[in-house]
Amino acid sequence: MKRFANPPWVHARYGLIRALLFGSALSILSSLYMTVPLVPVFAQQFNVSPDKASLAGSAFSLFFAAGCLIYGPISDRLGRKRVIVAGLSVLALATLGGAFVTGFGGLIFFRCLQGAAAAAFSPVALTYAGEVFPPDKRITAIGFISSGFLMAGIFGQVWASSLVELWSWRGVFGALSAVYLFAALLLVVWLPPAPAQANAAKRKPDGSSLKTVLANPDLRLCYGIAVLLLLCFVGMYSALGSFLREPPFSLGDRQILGVRSVGIAGMALSFFAGRMCGRWGTLPVLRTGLLLAVAGMLTMGFAKDLYAYVAMSVVFVSGIAVVVPSLISLVGEIGGRNRATATSLYTFVLFVGASIGPVLTAALLETGPEFLPFLAFAGLLALGLSASFFIRMTRKS
Repeated sequence: MKRFANPPWVHARYGLIRALLFGSALSILSSLYMTVPLVPVFAQQFNVSPDKASLAGSAFSLFFAAGCLIYGPISDRLGRKRVIVAGLSVLALATLGGAFVTGFGGLIFFRCLQGAAAAAFSPVALTYAGEVFPPDKRITAIGFISSGFLMAGIFGQVWASSLVELWSWRGVFGALSAVYLFAALLLVVWLPPAPAQANAAKRKPDGSSLKTVLANPDLRLCYGIAVLLLLCFVGMYSALGSFLREPPFSLGDRQILGVRSVGIAGMALSFFAGRMCGRWGTLPVLRTGLLLAVAGMLTMGFAKDLYAYVAMSVVFVSGIAVVVPSLISLVGEIGGRNRATATSLYTFVLFVGASIGPVLTAALLETGPEFLPFLAFAGLLALGLSASFFIRMTRKS
């Protein structure tokens, strides 16, 4: 294997850096999902309807998605590590503040602040990985971060459900605040600065970088695929949960959470995305992952057995787990010198899709049979697969 010595890749502890980024991604994105099992608790605590209580999740998502657009360019000037640590520190304070609110309005305020602060990690960490890791380790590093994002969807719910039974919902916020503070300290001590920071600081700000990125047809195709990923991921789990609650399955919340937890087996495939792309190429791996996701989703549309649903959900998640890191790597490569802006926009689009997923699922369940969402998501992913054949890696912003 080719060895990379000195600039720009001067950091030898790649395993430690990957672990720090994975753990941070897992804990930070857990904030997005932690309120899912707490909605009934909020409804009772603040005497509001469950629909209104669910705004605790939507408020975070909205400010998180908006924040993803601004932190990449900011990190060009201030430095990747500095922005990541500052965002995590503010997230720790905002999460602690949420533990002491006395009204529902206060809870929504701190959830908005949490979302805005958490957004400092996602696009900046992905750009950081593209700068710190050498080409043969880059997609693997992005895969670790992506795994943290995906696993947080389950981990955040399990963690919050367990702690709320032991302590209270305030204890959930307090404990998570301590985790963020500890993570920030670890990053200050062990996370090296990106070697590209010096060059970025010397480069004159490019006010047209967003316009340049949006003008690139290959990046537009990548964003079209990106919006479908978490849309279908979150939408699939929403549809599956609704479906399994009804006869003939009639599963309870804990049983449904157990079914969702099985999907972690498929998420682990993100760890190996780098090796796959190194052996077969980024675009072939991207297309294979999309094909796998389409197959899993399509089969779920015709399945009748609980074990078939579980097995095919793992197949679907495996495909998504491969697509996410390979697509992020592709965006970074095509983005070129506008990598930070391209990655920020990618993250924004990705989580906009996550916000649309549950809404689209609810609409599909109201207008058709229970298997309609699975077939609709299979069709959307098939469109994404078709779009991937028009992407060219040689064109850069």
